[in-house]
This record gives sequence, structure tokens and C-alpha cells, in this order.
Amino acid sequence: MKNIGLLIIAFILSLPSAMANEGMWFLMHIERLNYRDMQKMGLQLTPEEIYSINNQSLKDAIVQFNGGCTASIVSDSGLVLTNHHCGYSAIAELSTAEQNHLKNGFWADSQEAELKPESLYVRFFVRMDDVSKRILSLVNDTMSEKEREAIINKEIAKIEAENNEGGKYTVSVRPFYQGNEYYYFVYEDYNDVRLVGTPPESVGKFGGDTDNWEWPRHTGDFSLFRVYANEAGEPAEYSKANVPLKAKYHLPVNIDGVKENDFAMILGYPGRTNRWMPASGVEQNVKYAYPAWVESSKLSMDVFKKYMDQSEEVNLIYASKYAGIANYWKNRQGMIDALTAHGTVETKRKTEKKFAKWANKKKNRDTYGDVIENINNYYDLTNEKSKQGNYLFGMLRSSKLSSLPYSLGKGLEYYASQNEAKQAELLPKLEESIAGGYKDFYLPLEKEVYAKQLGLYASKSNYPLPEIVSEIGKQNNNDFTAYIDASFETSIFTSKEKVEAFLKNPDITVLNNDPLYILSGQLLEKYRENPESLVQPENDFQASYRLLVAGLRESGLSEIQYPDANSTLRLSYGKVRALPADSRNDANENNYTTFKGMINKYKPNDPEFDLEQSMLDIYEKKDYGRYANEYGQLPVNFLTDNDITGGNSGSPVINGKGELIGLAFDGNIEAMAGDVIFDSDLQRTINVDIRYVLWLIDKYSNAKHIVDELTIIDN
Repeated sequence: MKNIGLLIIAFILSLPSAMANEGMWFLMHIERLNYRDMQKMGLQLTPEEIYSINNQSLKDAIVQFNGGCTASIVSDSGLVLTNHHCGYSAIAELSTAEQNHLKNGFWADSQEAELKPESLYVRFFVRMDDVSKRILSLVNDTMSEKEREAIINKEIAKIEAENNEGGKYTVSVRPFYQGNEYYYFVYEDYNDVRLVGTPPESVGKFGGDTDNWEWPRHTGDFSLFRVYANEAGEPAEYSKANVPLKAKYHLPVNIDGVKENDFAMILGYPGRTNRWMPASGVEQNVKYAYPAWVESSKLSMDVFKKYMDQSEEVNLIYASKYAGIANYWKNRQGMIDALTAHGTVETKRKTEKKFAKWANKKKNRDTYGDVIENINNYYDLTNEKSKQGNYLFGMLRSSKLSSLPYSLGKGLEYYASQNEAKQAELLPKLEESIAGGYKDFYLPLEKEVYAKQLGLYASKSNYPLPEIVSEIGKQNNNDFTAYIDASFETSIFTSKEKVEAFLKNPDITVLNNDPLYILSGQLLEKYRENPESLVQPENDFQASYRLLVAGLRESGLSEIQYPDANSTLRLSYGKVRALPADSRNDANENNYTTFKGMINKYKPNDPEFDLEQSMLDIYEKKDYGRYANEYGQLPVNFLTDNDITGGNSGSPVINGKGELIGLAFDGNIEAMAGDVIFDSDLQRTINVDIRYVLWLIDKYSNAKHIVDELTIIDN
């Protein structure tokens, strides 16, 4: 295997520059695998300046933002820059109908005016290391996957305990290449993070769902937060005594602008790719799983929109959830279209046919001979289950009362079975859970979306349903309206007050007869269900998937030379790169868009393309200051060919000198299949130009004091 590894490295180093933009790479491997290529493309930093354990480096300015996005530190006082859509839920939480920061924007005029959302954190990356040999030496091919997992998890717990320094750090050991390698990651979390500024939603979300995943784009998708720490610079829970974090390193900001073929790298936390997925897995997604996801999401969006349009208060409650559902609705449909158009299943099947021929050579047969058969058998057995699972997931994601009764009810059931002393001990935690469960809740919306999702779920499933769903569906032709109406009349879970009343007079009989509690329990049981008939096929599939990846790497049949993304810090690199000329874009080259193009899209009173009058007024003045390009235009968004995915939202786009030039926030619809295949011709990253960000803060919002915090490079 050592010689094979050397061959793989040699192959990577010999790859032509045209392929250099593919891949999400570990920082610790840059010098060995990527540095030479990055230098040729324009990198002027050393590997040590990008990733160093002992000295400050770029990695110290990159944070994971609230577990699902990326952000960067842009001042020595802990100022954090991320996307507007990454801060969306925190901004919505801090908004009221009277002070609607989501709609109108917000800029703190001092640090004392910065706003603390209830729950928000950033995670700094400290270091990583390879523990593959240590972990894999403990397992062998005679073990079942369950036995293997138990041994690995036990060792992972040891590694995490050895490296957390008494709880100072969060340590995570993660598998790569489908469990053929393991690395541990050390992080430091800061929980006192406060809102500094956000543009109005008309800017931060300009174009809405219509422009999502589209180019040309004109979205000011950014927001600013600040990390606070105790006086020693250590993580601390929120306190007025906390002070802005003295950053170990922050990104300087370059406002010279970008041009075609400029080097660009992106550091961030890409969430999930499936580049190694077998052909049958892709086919299952395209034909079964994703269509269910799309249909369920669209139903939820229609119900949400109906009530959100009627009330600003309801709109604030559900805005973040709606945005998340809408984003993946368009993503999944785009994936279906792109994977079909690319013929991805057929391409992967050709590779697997070559693999099967290699696997059945005498020297490989014992290890790899059954791999493809086991994989295909498992997907054949789970196609219908995956479809039903996505309809069910759509319901659980959109309807709070599909899951809340069960999650609260189990605690209430335990509470009701205890004596008075124990109940007194349990009460504060239960009250906290109840308050949280009903915090963002509008009963008419919840009732309608639940009934309609149940109807969709029951009518589209060719896989066994939960008993109640099957029974009610047959009796009412899959119309659950009357059943949900009746259940909401009698259930204790339709309001915070009813659940709190139960605490005063707890009765297990009431719970056992509560229709929403019973239904919720059956739905979640079905969601977690793993039928006995699938236990052995799943075991064989997991082992075979791991062996497929190992065999593809060993045989050299796969062109992929990097592990799938899994929310660990990665670097991708490429160039500023235009798409073919587009008549919809007024810019001089189709690698950027302009403020004029944004104004041209303006539609009065349109929820996606409306603009405040102040934005129109300032356009007439053309006061772009030092943020204009050489043509006198104000750039808004620009394109690079970096390899990113969800989780990279908010990632800094950095030039060859290590300076911030933009903020990644989206991809293009033409390359929607990018989580499964990389198209070097079509794949683009859509970025907010840092000049537009600074102009919005400085000129449009009159918050120059924030710009003054930054280290600005202007040549």
C-alpha cells in the first residue's frame, strides 16, 4: 500500500492545471499534494502561512459558523464576516414587528449596541492529525460492521479524551474515504457571538428563490457578527463583562478587484459531497429519493407562504425555516436535472464494470469479488424505502407537531411516573423544553401543513406505513384534514399552556390516549426503522462500499483523489473564471455583475426584486468612491471555478497573497450535480465582491466605523 500511495501522489502532481480546480483538500496535505500547482496558478504564500500549528496562519482566521456555515475573522477585535443567509435565523430571532432587523437591516453604532442572539457559536480549528493506522489496526475483515463500529467508536472516545485538554477543546475523529482513513480534529468553541450589522433583506436576499442557484446574480449576501471572550481571551458564556476577542489572526481586505484568471482559494467547512457514491446510489436519488424531497418541500413552501404573507409576525417566525426548505427544494430538483443530463449513472456504471473486471482477477477476488453485487442488491431493496423516507423527512422537517409531541411526551411520561421530590427536580428542565418547543409556533399553519404532509406521505408510498397513517388514509382517501382537526381539539400538545397544565396534574393515561402523541411516536418509529430483512444486506453494503472506495484507489480506476466533504475544514483553489457571454449581464465580462444590473432587475413591490427608495436614490448619485472598478462600475458578485458545496456558505475567497477579495455564497444551476460529479467546464462559485460589501457598509449604511476596523489593502 505504501508504493500505491506514492503512485497516487505522483499522479496528482502530474495532473494538468485544467483539473486543478477540482477537489476539497486537507490543509495538512497542501505542501505534499497541492502546493506546486497552486504556485503555478498564482499563490504567493508558503504552506506554513496557510496551515501552521505553532504559528499564526490563514486557518486561524477561518471559523465554522453555528455548525452549518463558514465565516472569517476580519479584524483584530473579533469581527466575523459570513453570509446573510447564514446569519438569517439569528437576525430573525433578534427582530420584532416593531424593530424588524431582517427587513430593514441593522448596524450597531458601538460595541455596546451589538445584539446577542440566544444561541450562536463559532468554532476555531486548532489542529488535525492522522490516526488511521491506530484505529484500523484494531479491526479486521472477519468482523461484522456492527462489531467493527463498536471497536472503532471505543478507540475514537480514547483519542478524543486524550486531546481535549480537560474539556478545553472539542475533539472530533472523522472517517474518510468511506472508513479507509481516520483523522482527528481539535476545535475551540466561542459561544458569545453578537450581531454587528446586516443589510436589509431586500439586499441580502435580493433575487430570492428565483435567482437562487442562478447567474447573473446581484445579491449582497453578507452579515457581520463579533466574537466575545472573557478578559483572558478564553471562551465564556454571555456576560456584559466579556470583551471582543483579540484575534490570533485576521484576514486583510484587498479592494483592488479581480480579473479573469486571477488565483482564488476558498477555505471553509463544506458539508457533504458524494463523489464516491456508486451508480445505484445515484440512480436511487434521481428516481426515488430526490423527487419525494422536491414534492414534499414544495407543499410545505406553499402552506408556509400562505400564512407568512398574511402576517409580518408569522413571517418572522417561519422565514428562516422557509428559506432552508426553499434552498434545498431547488437544489434537489437541480440535482435530478443535472445528474440526468450528465448521464452520471451510466458513467459510474462503466467505471464499476471495469472495477468488477479488476476485482475478479485471482489476486483480488477474495477481497473485492462481491463488492458490486452487494452494493446493487442493497439499493434494489431500499429504493421504495428511500422514497418514503424522504416524504416522511419532509413532514418532520416542516411540521413541528409531527415530532414535538413525542420528544416532549417521553419526558412528560417519565415525569408523571415519579414521586413529588423527583418531579420537583425534573420540573425546571421540562419547563425549559416546553418553552423552547413552542417559541416559534403558529397553530393554523402547523395544523394545515401537518394534514397536507400526511396526505402526501400516505398517497405516495409503496412501502409499509405507520399503522395510524395507513388506517386513516384508507378511511378518508388520504385526506387527513378532519383527523388532524379532531386531534388538535383533544391533544394537550397544541399549546404551551396545555402542556404546562399537564405538569400540574400529570397523568400517564392522558398521554397514552393523546392522538398527537401516538401519531408522533409512530412516525418517528417508522423514520428510525431498520427492518430485520435489511440487517444483513446493510452490513454487506457498508463493508462493500468501503471496499469499493479502497479498490478504486488501489486500482487507479477512479479519477477522484480526495475524500468526500464531511464538514471538516478544507481548501479549494482555482481562478476567477467567466461563463459564456450572457445578454442578461451588463458587465464588461461575464465573470462579474454590477450595481446597474441589480437596478435593472428592480420590480416595485415584488418580494424578491423590490428595493428601498434609498438604494435607488444612491444609484442615481453614482457615489461608489474607492469601491468602483476601472470602468466606473460598482461590482456586486463575481465568479470563480472553485470546488465548494453547502457548508462553504460564508467562506472567504482569498487571493494569492492571502487577502480577502470576496465571500462565497452559491453555485450555478448548470453544475447542480457538483456534489456527485465535478464538471470543470461548468462548475462555478458565486461570490459577493468585497468591494460591494464595503460600499454597502460605508456609503449605503453610513457605518464607516465598521470599515475602519478592517485592514484594507488598496494599491
